[in-house]
Amino acid sequence: MLERASEALREAQRVVVFTGAGISAESGIPTFRDAMTGLWARYDPAELATPQAFRADPELVWGWYEWRRALVSRAQPNAGHLAVAAIEARVPDMVVVTQNVDDLHERAGSSAPIRLHGSLFAPRCSACAAPAPVPSVVSTTSAGAPAAGDVEPVPEGQRLAPPTCAGCGGLVRPGVVWFGESLPADALSAAVEAAARCDLLLAVGTSGVVYPAAEIPEVAARHKATVIQVNPQPTALDRVADVNLRGPAAVVLPELVRAAWGDGPA
Repeated sequence: MLERASEALREAQRVVVFTGAGISAESGIPTFRDAMTGLWARYDPAELATPQAFRADPELVWGWYEWRRALVSRAQPNAGHLAVAAIEARVPDMVVVTQNVDDLHERAGSSAPIRLHGSLFAPRCSACAAPAPVPSVVSTTSAGAPAAGDVEPVPEGQRLAPPTCAGCGGLVRPGVVWFGESLPADALSAAVEAAARCDLLLAVGTSGVVYPAAEIPEVAARHKATVIQVNPQPTALDRVADVNLRGPAAVVLPELVRAAWGDGPA
């Protein structure tokens, strides 16, 4: 299986790497399926990630997202993220499409991931949608990236008042796509276009059940691209994958890069 996948990757001219929560879970980022503790154990994460929850209790929702953002800022890209960046360095026409709202792909070296579900580091006004500064609860560098070693943790379960918009005074909300909201049209269009023209799609750490994002591998398959899946467990994408590589991304992806090009992540 690895030999077949590595040969297809080595010969591919246009590659899409489609990532889900599994790749970042290996950096210690909790997924929605992970058990929460403290105050958050009393809530279903899927119920907090809605416009209705923010309207009903903005301090609860903002506090939860700031806790998540602090966790992400203290986490480090793992070998899976680094392998994705290594593929990008070797394939001139390569697009990363991610369902994740962290910034680990960028910190690993990927240049411009298409973000289907937004970003924890791009808050915006809930009223006028204007971009808002990243709050200082999580320290950042002058370039906007989290600063190494000086990130103050947000206590789990702490309610935090959201900032207000400098333009209209509305409450600032997390810059993520909540349940019941549409995906950003530009991002979805770019992802579908990339999937339709690629000759290989690598699906990593995604269950393949969250639509419309889960349609991306299906688009590639319909256009006769080779679909390679990396996941420890069977998923809904098994039916469209030409090759299934079972195992964690941080182990399998570096092996795939070495098998394809003879060395590991650059």
